Amino acid sequence: MRIGYLMNMYPVISGTFIRREIHAIEADGVEVMRYALRPWDGELVDPADKAEKERTFYLLSGRVPALLADFAKECVANPLGMWRALGGWARLWRNAGRGFVPHVAYLLEAVSLKRRALRDGITHIHAHFSTNTAAVALLSQRLGGPGYSFTAHGPDEFVDWGPASLAMKVVEARFVAAISNFARVQLALAAGMAHWDKLKIVHCGVNLGDYPVSDAPFDGGAPFVCVGRLCPQKAQTLIVEATAEVAKTHPDVRLHLIGDGETRADVEAAIARHGLERNVTLMGWRSNAEVREELGRARALVLPSFAEGLPVVIMEAFALGRPAISSYIAGIPELVDESCGWLVPAGSVSDIAAAMRAALDTGAERLRAMGAEGRSRVERQHDIGKEARALLGHIREVVG
Repeated sequence: MRIGYLMNMYPVISGTFIRREIHAIEADGVEVMRYALRPWDGELVDPADKAEKERTFYLLSGRVPALLADFAKECVANPLGMWRALGGWARLWRNAGRGFVPHVAYLLEAVSLKRRALRDGITHIHAHFSTNTAAVALLSQRLGGPGYSFTAHGPDEFVDWGPASLAMKVVEARFVAAISNFARVQLALAAGMAHWDKLKIVHCGVNLGDYPVSDAPFDGGAPFVCVGRLCPQKAQTLIVEATAEVAKTHPDVRLHLIGDGETRADVEAAIARHGLERNVTLMGWRSNAEVREELGRARALVLPSFAEGLPVVIMEAFALGRPAISSYIAGIPELVDESCGWLVPAGSVSDIAAAMRAALDTGAERLRAMGAEGRSRVERQHDIGKEARALLGHIREVVG
């Protein structure tokens, strides 16, 4: 069996979980063709991501003449399929209420995807996220291309269901993978309980062999570590504010922020305002190996986001035997509780600071026990090999 994976931008530095899933599927003997609408415009730092870029076919970037040529050929060779696709395209555009040009691009991309997928011998297309990739896969299916499924992550996907045509995308998909119970419920609210059985829980995961339990000590030098794009919803500025509170009682507290993004200047300003240059280190984007090394030395992961699906970095920290501080939102409480970390209300600096103090005041033996519980949960629920086989099982069921 040969399947296609469809992404908006691929590879991206924050999309390691997709690469892991693809590799796990290939390890199970299934060939995967990578399709993306465009390459990421940032700098790739991990060698594995650079290798993935070379294996990815981009539908849009640099292919406008080819897209138009494919569209003309399809109109001549497949008028009935084009009529079906135009009907779906009109619904997508009407529901969105805006974005005529982007929706024209979706149709052109769908034509090119359909023709390329059939040429590549693809039997099924799996898209990540329910946004434009699912729209392109839907239109490609209406043209007569392979059937599709998609993975919904959230949280942005579960806002404005109507304009996003989320119900339509669920209805026309062969099945939909939700990364958590929370995500599955949001999909059911959008599409209706009649489609409940079509909604399958397939967790994101980690390769446990790449994440052995760390033997780094939980000593006074162990920093808090945050990994993620510097952006408002990740709340890094609030982590700096909380660190300023913690430093009043624990002056040697250390925080390492891995990532970059639009709020870097705000984070830098908060560090300077509180005089935390000695306590907080901005590390920028790092390779997977460097992130793994930093997490393995952490006293705890800190990720008190405003909006998340179920962050893979929590799974990575748990796999390494490190506890986590995170927000009581979306799918996070399905993985994190007091036995392996601390949950805080989103946006509460005082609660973030209290959790950081608790982690600093907790003894090494207890921290190791919390990390061990986190590791156990990842082994049960987020082993990428198991989750990829579950996804493959759903694909084989609908293809067969």
